[in-house]
Amino acid sequence: MRLIFTFSIVFILLLSSVRSHGQSNNATLFGKITDGTGKPIELANVSLKNSTIGTISNRDGEYLLRIPAKRSITIVFSIIGYQTVEKVIHATEEQRLELNVPLSQIDQEIGEVQVTQHRRNKTNMDRIDSKYLTSMTDAGTGGVEALIKTLPGVSTNNELSSQYSVRGGNFDENLVYVNDIEVYRPLLIRAGQQEGMSFINSDMVSSIEFSAGGFDAKYGDKMSSVLDIKYRKPTEFAGSASASFLGGSLQLEDLSKNGKFSHITGIRYKTNRYLLGSLDEKGEYDPRFVDAQTYLTYKFNHSFDLSFLGNVAQNQYNFIPQTRETSFGTWNQAYNATVYFEGQEVDRFATQTGALVANYHPNDRLNLKFIASGYHSKEEETYDILGQYYLNELERNLGSEELGDSVLNIGVGTFLNHARNYLDATVYSFEHKGAYNSEHHLLNWGIKGQIEKIDDKMSEWILRDSTGYSIPYHGDKIELFSSTNADFNMSSTRFSAYIQDTYQIPVSKGALYATAGIRSQYWSYNNELLISPRATLRYYPDWNANFVFHLSGGLYDQAPFYKELKDRKGMIYPDTKAQRSAQVVFGTDYIFRAWDRPFKFSSEMYFKTFMNLTPYQIDNVRIRYLPNQEAHGYATGLDMKVNGEFVSGIESWASLSVMKTEEDVLNDNHGYIPRPTDQRFNFSVFFQDYLPGNPTWKMHLTAFYGSRLPTGPPKSERYMDVFRIPPYRRIDIGFSKILINQDHKKYRYKAFDQIKDMWLSLEVFNLLGINNTISYLWVANNTGDMYGVPNYLTTRKLNLKLTVKF
Repeated sequence: MRLIFTFSIVFILLLSSVRSHGQSNNATLFGKITDGTGKPIELANVSLKNSTIGTISNRDGEYLLRIPAKRSITIVFSIIGYQTVEKVIHATEEQRLELNVPLSQIDQEIGEVQVTQHRRNKTNMDRIDSKYLTSMTDAGTGGVEALIKTLPGVSTNNELSSQYSVRGGNFDENLVYVNDIEVYRPLLIRAGQQEGMSFINSDMVSSIEFSAGGFDAKYGDKMSSVLDIKYRKPTEFAGSASASFLGGSLQLEDLSKNGKFSHITGIRYKTNRYLLGSLDEKGEYDPRFVDAQTYLTYKFNHSFDLSFLGNVAQNQYNFIPQTRETSFGTWNQAYNATVYFEGQEVDRFATQTGALVANYHPNDRLNLKFIASGYHSKEEETYDILGQYYLNELERNLGSEELGDSVLNIGVGTFLNHARNYLDATVYSFEHKGAYNSEHHLLNWGIKGQIEKIDDKMSEWILRDSTGYSIPYHGDKIELFSSTNADFNMSSTRFSAYIQDTYQIPVSKGALYATAGIRSQYWSYNNELLISPRATLRYYPDWNANFVFHLSGGLYDQAPFYKELKDRKGMIYPDTKAQRSAQVVFGTDYIFRAWDRPFKFSSEMYFKTFMNLTPYQIDNVRIRYLPNQEAHGYATGLDMKVNGEFVSGIESWASLSVMKTEEDVLNDNHGYIPRPTDQRFNFSVFFQDYLPGNPTWKMHLTAFYGSRLPTGPPKSERYMDVFRIPPYRRIDIGFSKILINQDHKKYRYKAFDQIKDMWLSLEVFNLLGINNTISYLWVANNTGDMYGVPNYLTTRKLNLKLTVKF
């Protein structure tokens, strides 16, 4: 592994050296992009065909791009709503070549209504180009989520999970939509290694929109964020395939000859056995995750089409633990825990999702959509694992020959973990969504009815003893350390509706757009009716066309689903009410140029006050709610992001977040304490580079730093969760070589002529080999004192990946 690290550093240094001394292999292309009337077009894409190298035009329509010299290349000029233009050019070394391009405007169906793209963005949803998905280096959790984790306000401390926290919220507070269908996750997942793949198939993604807070009323009822994904509608036959040490995927898409029927289908297989082999807990890991997903569309005529989104996933996690050895502590107080195991764990998570969508747009202004969907999850978590541990002190005398060896045993004990957990969840829904686009208004509305059925049978307990005495100790009986038992059936109905309008407010200077709406929801189980108004203002000043200001806020009510009703012992609290967040978000976007290349600096300040909170505790990715308690709290912070062409023609970005979130559990007399997601400082980087003059060699890097998160001992009260785990630090790097692209010459084997792109990637996970802590195994010494043994995440690993597009 040291060789891998050394190779990576040498490659980066070599790349930097070549870049600084090899600029003569490039040329400079610049110009202006206009529409048919000569007006400049902002945010037009200018890219090198069959490459990720590209840039965008500024508000004056001007662009600048460094391109390879001494060979013919194709430059593509595109933006939604305009006809794509391709130009073939041949530049000499360090030539400055001017190319002005007019684009012809066309109408194109976007989302729910017929609009044209030249209109300014009037919402606070950030649009992310899906082309970056091919450049993400992640440990198999999901390309889209790996991309989202690099954005400001988003934090992560677990590379094995696709879940993320946003501005002090937990994993359950994030909305995810795929083609207007809300995505659900299995409820029994307690660790990242069980999780499998994300629902979102990145090979099928067309567009990505994300908001870290202050989102519109048309989105659902969660308190933190919304991720809105749209899948592609094919225009021709195409496909892709990939294979790596972590699994493989196959994706196919096609359009019928008459242009009425299209499909895009993906099959994925993942096994993280290779990664799990680097954990301290050794044993026989056998995780197998597979899913199949399809998106079918039939267009009856110009006004009506019918589509179907289907997904079937089967996740299996089998584990026979054997031994574990973990060293922890400080230099002055160093310890080692050794555990010998017996038993096994067998988990099954089977989910199915189906949605039928009827889309009717009688004219360019009106769109009516009807959605019928269903979700079913059958989950089984079963294990019996016996562990016998030895807790030792380590020698720390630098002059001793036994330095690092165990010199004193301070604890011996046994634990037995048992679970027979079975959950069956079914959700049916019917929804109508509509949109009407007039000259000055965009009106959206929707109504939804949902039926939920939950069947939960849970039997989970832990037996512990230390030096032959059970914990807790009673002279006349043996008592379990902890137990959870539930046998519960729930059937309920949920209704929601919204209406919102987007319009321009007349002002004397600049342009001011407003989006205002209101949501309502009702849940039959607790008979609670909720009203949530929300609004957004966006101002484009005329005194500086490079600035945009936006202000958003409103009420965000998150009604319980099921997990929020159940406490740590399995008791159900049916009177649990919705959690409420009142949010205010103020942000700015500033577009500027540095080194003759475009950049954008974005910042948002926010304040959220929480009411009627249900406190919770987190262990790995499992959230245990405390519905018998109530709290109020707040979250406030600043998010910043700078993105642009740090390397000419390729976009990269860096995100920085500062945040504080606390809560006060009512009547516990301990005042405000940090919430479990109180990560005060977050920094992330997504960086791309390529060899000058030869963009077929590329490098992509993601880096994360997240400050210490609060935690506490098992079965503790909330006010005791103030101990902080070490910060999360991780760098993943990848190197890729394009082997075939569309510009290649004819190959000896005709099969290669059908390949559009093929590249080979070498990825290094956790480049620095840092031991990141996700949770703790708590053991007792001979006197009954508890010690937290860190559960470390994966160490440095190498992955080889081949990707083909045809």
